[in-house]
Amino acid sequence: MAGEARNITLQIKNVRKTFTGRTGEVIALNGVDLDIYENEFICVVGPSGCGKSTLLNIIAGLTEPTSGEVYCHGKLITGTGTERGVVFQQYALFPWLTVKKNVRFALEMKGIKGQEADELAMKYLEKVDLAKFADHYPKELSGGMKQRVAIARAYAADPEVLLMDEPFGALDAQTRTQLQSELLETWEKDQKTCFFITHDVDEAIILATKVIIMSARPGRIKEIVDIDIPYPRNQETKMTPRFLELKNKIWGEVYKEYLEVRK
Repeated sequence: MAGEARNITLQIKNVRKTFTGRTGEVIALNGVDLDIYENEFICVVGPSGCGKSTLLNIIAGLTEPTSGEVYCHGKLITGTGTERGVVFQQYALFPWLTVKKNVRFALEMKGIKGQEADELAMKYLEKVDLAKFADHYPKELSGGMKQRVAIARAYAADPEVLLMDEPFGALDAQTRTQLQSELLETWEKDQKTCFFITHDVDEAIILATKVIIMSARPGRIKEIVDIDIPYPRNQETKMTPRFLELKNKIWGEVYKEYLEVRK
């Protein structure tokens, strides 16, 4: 669990990312250093435009840093890889494939086919309580159900690291709360290393072992907050004195950075 000594899964070393816009160079990330240990659940918060998604895309291998390096288990990341699974806010499902075949796709990318792929796909759909919708198409599902399929597909690839970019951001409050609980249950069982971006401080605290607070652009790590609330956590956890204390602390720091953006 979170307090035990573990190996480093991800090393982010002095990562800098710049983009060229119409008004010149824009610095999205300015020297990010971070070690993420196996089985940690990291949530990243910060004002819009602080580079959260850019950092996730660099870890995923979808974007190259302008300078600096990211390592996964000591290996330099130079592109995408099956050891890193990604879930975005938009569901990114194949509309022409059934739910089961969407999950099977991740398995087939690993060379698993036939009956074994079918059985494993159903196993992961059972994890997210969608086995009875295996033969449905994405257009027949609600938003929350689509996101469950995306999470099942990411888990089916059996990545060492699960990268999630505001996966519940487009969902209603009730569905979001339900999926938070389901994700926590799955994480406690499987103990994947998770890197989760959110704008919701409550969500960050209920999920994370550590919360990373990013500064206003140019993005850098302003503070790392250990979330010392024991698991399992649920919605009642949000009413405890320690949760409220952490919420006030983290939200206060995020708000300071938001005010920097407004200047």
